[in-house]
Amino acid sequence: MAERLYIFKRFERFWHWSQAALIITMLITGFEIHGSYQLAGFKQAVGIHTTAAWALIILWVFAIFWHFTTGEWRQYIPTFKNVDVMFRYYVLGIFTGAPHPYRPTQLKKHNPLQRLSYLGVKLFINPLIWASGLGLLYYHAWRDLAPAGLSLATVAWLHTVMAFVMLIFLIVHVYLTTTGHTPLAHIRAMISGYEDVED
Repeated sequence: MAERLYIFKRFERFWHWSQAALIITMLITGFEIHGSYQLAGFKQAVGIHTTAAWALIILWVFAIFWHFTTGEWRQYIPTFKNVDVMFRYYVLGIFTGAPHPYRPTQLKKHNPLQRLSYLGVKLFINPLIWASGLGLLYYHAWRDLAPAGLSLATVAWLHTVMAFVMLIFLIVHVYLTTTGHTPLAHIRAMISGYEDVED
């Protein structure tokens, strides 16, 4: 028997889907900027990429404000308790029909592995993408102050590496959304806010 719980608030859903759209836009335009294909043209791809980046930074600032004013930042406090249980479930349990070992609630939406992953994105991937992207955009303004070895090529390399790390996270994230009691259950929860949680 499943219980229907309101897990994801309206702003969380808006933030999630807006962030996804902007990140995918930047990945597509980023590949074009690197010459992987020709779609909009280099100049237009750079313009779209830059506009999407500023929109994402503004969204992240609002999201940080929202998380701290609502107390939702507590959802990302890491815990190592039962991380091994979640890891075994994702690696083996979902393929053998094992029951999901974690039951989300409004106060604890994310399982221990999700908490660590999302915290890693917020504290490691996002800041490095911000810093390297802004470093590329305004390199002309700070290049004379740059320490030895911090060239434009180095900043571009870091930005590209972090973009690929974000792409890997996105692929894994999308895959894991299909591991609910039905393949679209988690996606529906992020649209409606309601999740059907097994007793």
